[in-house]
Amino acid sequence: MKNKLTFIFVIAIIIALWAVLFILSQGVDVSVLNPKGWVALQEKNLIITAVLLMSIVVVPVYILTFLIAWKYRASNASAVYDPDHDHDLRVEIFWWAVPITIILILGTITWKTTHELDPFRHLDSNARPLTVYVVALNWKWLFIYPEQGIATVNFVEFPENRPIDFWITADTPMNSFWIPSLGSQIYAMAGMTTQLHLIADQVGTFNGLSANFSGEGFSGMKFVAQSVSQSDFDQWVHSVQELPTILDADEYVRLAAPSSNVPTMYFGSADMGLYNTVVLKYMTPNVSIPAMDHDAH
Repeated sequence: MKNKLTFIFVIAIIIALWAVLFILSQGVDVSVLNPKGWVALQEKNLIITAVLLMSIVVVPVYILTFLIAWKYRASNASAVYDPDHDHDLRVEIFWWAVPITIILILGTITWKTTHELDPFRHLDSNARPLTVYVVALNWKWLFIYPEQGIATVNFVEFPENRPIDFWITADTPMNSFWIPSLGSQIYAMAGMTTQLHLIADQVGTFNGLSANFSGEGFSGMKFVAQSVSQSDFDQWVHSVQELPTILDADEYVRLAAPSSNVPTMYFGSADMGLYNTVVLKYMTPNVSIPAMDHDAH
């Protein structure tokens, strides 16, 4: 039995090391650790800080577990056996003080960062924010640009170094809106409107997805987020506005029908009251929604 457990332990370590080396050798891009915006960078720093702080306890525990198991193995007759030793004040102070200190430090950092990265908090920037309405559907993402009068499906474009104010709702079961490279996921819920403020600090194409299981087509509920220069964004908006496609109430009904792996779609004009309608259909009539007040932006 002892030999069997030792064999399993050794194999588990070998597999774990092989997996780590394989991931490193493949150059896998872990989006949350490769931030492309200020919010994602703060979250990366928090993750690394938390891991390092917790490693102060975790790493020594694993090392001591192995050393103690090795020293007091059945075949080591020279190991001192002292069953009456039950108290050491210095040791107890150490193993209580260190974790408490780490918890206090980690709690303070987390509390501070959580408030700084509040998804409803506007980002500090000299650039005027770009407002985008987001509607989670089965199983696709609808993006409406109220100032530009256009809409897209499974594709969102925005200028670099310009804050994006996402106003998010759902006309479907609850979903989770997430662009890992830019940071912060937030839930999209029917009858509610939530906010998420992000910014991209460079030009690039990023993956977006639903981070919350929402049914049969969940795996195909992905979108492309593209950061471009302001001039390229203006040119893109103009090209979309020239399209004859219109997102009105009838087209929205067809679009909202369940479907997955939907290709990118563009609408040259869109009903700007559509977002308000989607939210209010699950709410008490005549409830005003701040998201529709463009002057507030």
